[in-house]
Amino acid sequence: MTQQTGGRIAEPRDGADSAEAADGGGRTRRRRLLPWKHKRDLTPAQLRRRRLVTRGALGVCVVCVGTVGWSVGQALTYPGKDSNVARLAEWARDHELGFVVNKLEDVQYKMDPPKVGGSLSADALARMKATAPATTAAGTAPEGAPAAPAAPVIPLRAPMRPLVTPGLPGEGVFRTLSSAHGQPIVQGTYVRPDGDHTSYEAAVAWISGKHARFQLHPGFREPGGTFSVPPNIPKGQRTGLVATWNGGFRVTDGGSRGGFYLNGQTAGDLRDGTASEVFYKDGSIRIGVWGRDVHMTKDVVGVRQCLELMVDDGRVVSDIGDDSKWGVTDQSKMFVERSGVGITAQGDIIMVVGQALSARTLAELMQHAGAVRAMPLDMNRAWPSFMSYDSGKNPADPKPTNILDFEDPPDRYYTQATRDFVAVYAR
Repeated sequence: MTQQTGGRIAEPRDGADSAEAADGGGRTRRRRLLPWKHKRDLTPAQLRRRRLVTRGALGVCVVCVGTVGWSVGQALTYPGKDSNVARLAEWARDHELGFVVNKLEDVQYKMDPPKVGGSLSADALARMKATAPATTAAGTAPEGAPAAPAAPVIPLRAPMRPLVTPGLPGEGVFRTLSSAHGQPIVQGTYVRPDGDHTSYEAAVAWISGKHARFQLHPGFREPGGTFSVPPNIPKGQRTGLVATWNGGFRVTDGGSRGGFYLNGQTAGDLRDGTASEVFYKDGSIRIGVWGRDVHMTKDVVGVRQCLELMVDDGRVVSDIGDDSKWGVTDQSKMFVERSGVGITAQGDIIMVVGQALSARTLAELMQHAGAVRAMPLDMNRAWPSFMSYDSGKNPADPKPTNILDFEDPPDRYYTQATRDFVAVYAR
């Protein structure tokens, strides 16, 4: 026979699995339907075994939770100035959870996409209008030191034609960001990136290739390892510092699709066809395709690879719309914080950072600023950066300034940096 129990037909079973059983007085005792025997129905030996198994399972759970907690705690407390959100995202990527981070970024973007239309904030408008050249000669020799030889006069660059018309006051007009020996070797301007995202700014920096020297630095977590160059700019090595910018997609998880090389040590693999920043013994820098424009020679001291060129031979590459090249899934089309670096025909550097850029608009902006070859660097709020430095008050410890308001403070490279970066010094 069968009996009705909770709307279900159940077969009667003996022992602890039965729904009802008679006690010694003939009364019916209700029992819970369990997938295992109740402890009252176990023999002493079975009860001991159950206790051992239960305690063992609880111990394993405690160890697992404790290990994860310790690991996350380490991620939240390592040196540097990364935000907690950035630290947790990096922890997830380090533990094979990058797909979760990517999905969360996609969901967040869909829930809160960048605003279309509108005007710049009051702070952004004021920053755009502040086009007067700096009067302080950053990089002035300390008192008692011999004066630096006079350098050829470097004029401010001609204004860029705004991408959005009509242009705003100061839009596209260059101003001095850092100077050395009285010359504006780092200049910058602000523009709106496209006709849709008019409430956001992009910043364009120009650096004189003849009057600057460039140094690649590792990050202590990316690419990690032990290098002869420190993962920061320590005191005693800041005199003449005029600019810094961020590295690219991660090397260690294959995101950059390339490698990192510094003073004889390599992380990842240097791959032919990959866009590359290449640093030389004389302090110069070149940007191009590894194996085509740039190669390993005895004069190369550093290489930072990331994806492929976005601008080549002065033109935006034809496959700039290929989603698979510039981010995960459809992230190439997302209008998010991005950065990129390029080189002009004269050997000067163009650096672009923006608050709401797609892969295409980043490439178009670098090309519009004069780059004949340009490559992407990093994306999302935590990583793009460009800082200029003012040594007017203290040449040995110049004051950093973010060209745009990003997540990390402007002195992020004065402390240990999580990821690699480039430092620029006046010659």
